[in-house]
Amino acid sequence: MALNRRQLLQGGAIAAMTPALGSVAGSPAIQSARAQAAPDLPWRHALSLFGDIKYPAGFKHFDYVNPSASTGGQLRLSPLGTFDNFNPVVSGVKGSLGAGIELMYESLTTPSLDEPSTEYGLLAEQLQRPDDLSWVIYRLRSEAKWHDGNPVTPADVIFSLNSFKKYHPRYSAYYRHVVKAEAVGDRDVKFTFDAPGNRELPQIVGELMVLPKHWWEGTDSSGKKRDISATTLEPPLGSGPYRIKHIETGRTIVLQRANDYWGRDLNVNIGRYNLDELRYDFVRDATVAFEAFKGDQADWRTESSAKSWATGYDFPAVREKRVVLEEFPNRSSGVMQAFTPNIRRDKFKDARVRRALNFAFDFEEMNKQLFYGSYKRITSYFDGTELASSGLPQGKELEILEAVRPDVPPEVFTTAYTNPVGGNNQAARKNLLEAQKLLQEAGYEIRGGKLVNTKTGTPFSIELLAIGDEPAFERVALFYKPSLERIGVSVTIRSVDSIQYQNRVRNRDFDMLVVNSWPESLSPGNEQREYWGSQAADMNGSQNIIGIKNAAVDKMIDRVIYAKSRDELVAATHALDRVLLWNHYVVPQWNYPKIRTARWDRFGRPAELPKYGVGFPEIWWWDAERAAKIGKRA
Repeated sequence: MALNRRQLLQGGAIAAMTPALGSVAGSPAIQSARAQAAPDLPWRHALSLFGDIKYPAGFKHFDYVNPSASTGGQLRLSPLGTFDNFNPVVSGVKGSLGAGIELMYESLTTPSLDEPSTEYGLLAEQLQRPDDLSWVIYRLRSEAKWHDGNPVTPADVIFSLNSFKKYHPRYSAYYRHVVKAEAVGDRDVKFTFDAPGNRELPQIVGELMVLPKHWWEGTDSSGKKRDISATTLEPPLGSGPYRIKHIETGRTIVLQRANDYWGRDLNVNIGRYNLDELRYDFVRDATVAFEAFKGDQADWRTESSAKSWATGYDFPAVREKRVVLEEFPNRSSGVMQAFTPNIRRDKFKDARVRRALNFAFDFEEMNKQLFYGSYKRITSYFDGTELASSGLPQGKELEILEAVRPDVPPEVFTTAYTNPVGGNNQAARKNLLEAQKLLQEAGYEIRGGKLVNTKTGTPFSIELLAIGDEPAFERVALFYKPSLERIGVSVTIRSVDSIQYQNRVRNRDFDMLVVNSWPESLSPGNEQREYWGSQAADMNGSQNIIGIKNAAVDKMIDRVIYAKSRDELVAATHALDRVLLWNHYVVPQWNYPKIRTARWDRFGRPAELPKYGVGFPEIWWWDAERAAKIGKRA
């Protein structure tokens, strides 16, 4: 369950065509489908992958919200890039999606932020599933309505699933095991799966973003029929707490809190969505975004640069405490972030070559020179969580790995994975010599100071692709470049704007990405196929950016997905982690266990924030007294 709705909507390419998945309410199929339901099964108000559900049916509100929070005020944000689309269905293949979509649309369920992997009813009030997890029925709330007053129906849910599976590559992979969706009552929709035992499926179909079928099949203000397979800048019809107030194409989006929002008084929404307006002013450059914040043109900033955090926040508003700097612990997720080679290209197919590229990366020296020593090296695809492997495999983990022993590197069983360690001239020289040895074993040699393939005479060259909007990425590439050149690799650095970058990644038009990351939740599952699975490797726009096609990896992913207990899930994830690490698919980079933030002190928040999230701006609110103290906005 690593992918939330926002992550799912980023990137991708057109997926293979899939058959229609269901029938609509009122069709003859309803009567036959009703017979498939199990009247003896209990109806549930929530689902959890493993463990207990914290909040009982009929709970008043989540513990971490302030149910008496004031409403009002405006939040201003400065996201990087631009936008030219409000259709989330094609966001994986066309255009750049406008900010705030997830606040205009809703899903059947919504997570709590103080317990892992638990979902409570939002559009749906109840659900029913059998013990073998072969299907699930969600019952929609009778009061759930679109902003035009029409009810949310099973037909909307079925239409949404069909559309996302057909046109969005990540959803196509994420929901590949959902073979049928059908209306089994006026408010009930049933999802049937291709096999029992997939612990996530009943829950992740509840996370589906639900779209209005009647609106998408209608016409716009000019009489033109809308097209779910095309981009659009027409403000969408939603059911959520916000709607679009103003658009300046490519530059500004203003969302306004919907005063007639149907779900305002639901227990899962009490104390949430307190701000009247959310304003997104897009900028093309990270430096411009920072200056906008310093000049009081934006209210909140999440800082990703260690250098900026160490040196950039000594300006008057910080010294006067009108701007608050605060770090929040990240307990909800892990990550793999790395230099990412495209192993579809012949020069990266040999694992010894990829390992050599790691020996050429002196993280310790980069950490000192560029990052003020603030980062630690990533040593796992699930870095920062209990799911990260360490030491040698034992117990259940070893038992799982035995099934693929002939198909994985022997080091999986004999050697604890570590990255090369640099940080001084002697260590760096030793690492470069090891890199040259590995390249020689892989069939390369130095000729005239250049690394060439001994069979073809082709020089080994790498284009490092970076996003020009983020100057820090280019600094990283410039640091790595001399080390690669010392082992004979010809290196060029190409910085492009975010749209070009996105298109090149979607189309696999790159040698190596300077930075790419894969977020991981505390309960990984079906998204692992889209990250590392063989089927996703040939799907342009999938998150298998590397191009991994490995039967052993596929088997380990299946063990993760079909784990029957938390202990088995942890063991299976450790096993998957080891297989990925010892194939040296990437050059791991760095991680930081906290979220760095800066904000103009105009907002209030609950006394105790939830364990698994900052909750901004969702559970924060405008504090008029604080705002008055720090003065008017610029």
